[in-house]
Amino acid sequence: MADPKGFMSTPRQEWPRRPVEERTRDWDEVYVPGALLPIISKQADRCMDCGIPFCHEACPLGNLIPEWNDLVSREDWRAASDRLHATNNFPEYTGRLCPAPCEAGCVLAINQPAVTIKNVECAIADRAWEDGFVRPRPPERLSGWTVAVIGSGPTGLAAAQQLTRAGHTVAVYEKDDRIGGLMRYGIPEFKMEKHHLERRVEQMRAEGTRFRTSTAVGRDVGAAELRGRYDAVVIATGATAWRELDVPGRELAGIHQAMEYLPLANRVCEGDLERSPLCAAGSHVVIVGGGDTGADCLGTAVRERAASVTQLDIYAQPGGERDEDVEPWPTYPKIYRLSAAHEEARDLRTAPAADADARLFAASTLRFTGDADGHVRSLHLVEVDAARQPVPDTGRTLPADLVLLALGFSGPDREDGLVDQLGLELMPRGTIARGSDFATNVSGVFAAGDAARGQSLIVWAIAEGRAVAAAVDRYLTGSSRLPAPIGPYDRPMAV
Repeated sequence: MADPKGFMSTPRQEWPRRPVEERTRDWDEVYVPGALLPIISKQADRCMDCGIPFCHEACPLGNLIPEWNDLVSREDWRAASDRLHATNNFPEYTGRLCPAPCEAGCVLAINQPAVTIKNVECAIADRAWEDGFVRPRPPERLSGWTVAVIGSGPTGLAAAQQLTRAGHTVAVYEKDDRIGGLMRYGIPEFKMEKHHLERRVEQMRAEGTRFRTSTAVGRDVGAAELRGRYDAVVIATGATAWRELDVPGRELAGIHQAMEYLPLANRVCEGDLERSPLCAAGSHVVIVGGGDTGADCLGTAVRERAASVTQLDIYAQPGGERDEDVEPWPTYPKIYRLSAAHEEARDLRTAPAADADARLFAASTLRFTGDADGHVRSLHLVEVDAARQPVPDTGRTLPADLVLLALGFSGPDREDGLVDQLGLELMPRGTIARGSDFATNVSGVFAAGDAARGQSLIVWAIAEGRAVAAAVDRYLTGSSRLPAPIGPYDRPMAV
């Protein structure tokens, strides 16, 4: 604790964002380059070094937050990087993409703004790369065991890196043409530039991990054949079976799933396409769904120069402060948050009819109507109460040339045949069933991440990858020294 009074003398200061007019003209990350490091040491000084750090409990990775806060405040970046990487394989991902439940659990957050834990984490990760602290860590010897990891999202990559470093020969199978899963084609460039992903993949290649892209297990290679080829298999395909909206007019052209829309925009950034086939330019866009994926669609449509963009959230607008009776500290509260995309939509006035920024709260879609050519032109909605029941006389109509459904995901997609070919048991909600050791009903096959847990946060995905790696290592060798930060039944703190 470099400054015992830092939390009293230093106000919270976050990584500043670039001006809205500037950042919406490109696809670069929204933050001011180089503006984080000059402020972060003083921000780390705000850490209280409390006796019981609840930020540990709020973070499923068990990040050693007070330790690396203290090291950053002393500007010992190498030691801070060591402590950060001791629990997190990819801190530059979580530092940019995680909603920071650790900050909700910060003891300082009981009555003051929390420590900027997420910013400190990102600063350490970026400084570690700049100063050359991040290097490949190949195993000293090989075990002779082989493992296939299916899926290259954060869970699959974390599991593969841990197992490779333990000495096993690991191959990662990815159905897309590039490694990264949802981080590659689902996360917009303005939230995380893909060079952060590329250099981690290169680090893993140097450590010995092998990658097989454009290979859908179950279709391009049989799932049972793959199981016979490897000593163990980890399924980390994510929860990609999107939820549908069953209302009249859903069949009209111009209504698409968010994960049909976002990958195309990312492919434009990758240089694969000059223009997305679903480009929102000049269109009246309505996004159905109030979560992070909907916000990603919002920021993307703004950059594509949509005529208007409105986001519908079925929940009522939350307040700006934690409700201590419903969501007491240190749980993660549902409060009004202004993401970069919502800030952009507010300042650019993309949705004049919205309640706040670009969002309409407590709004439920009734039906779509279209033109003579069968293309959507309007979305009809109604306000709903807390029980999601329509409120009389609140119907309204929004112009809609492009509708994006961002309603979440129910479990792994079964179209490739992986689940059925292996004969995997499923839970009632559609996720893969597994035991306390992450093992499925098929010997040697393990399931981790959203495919088994259900849709969750990136920090939980990485924790699952680390934990399943320990389980596979134990299955192969009889014991394991790999860390297992969570169990398959652990859940976020709640009342």
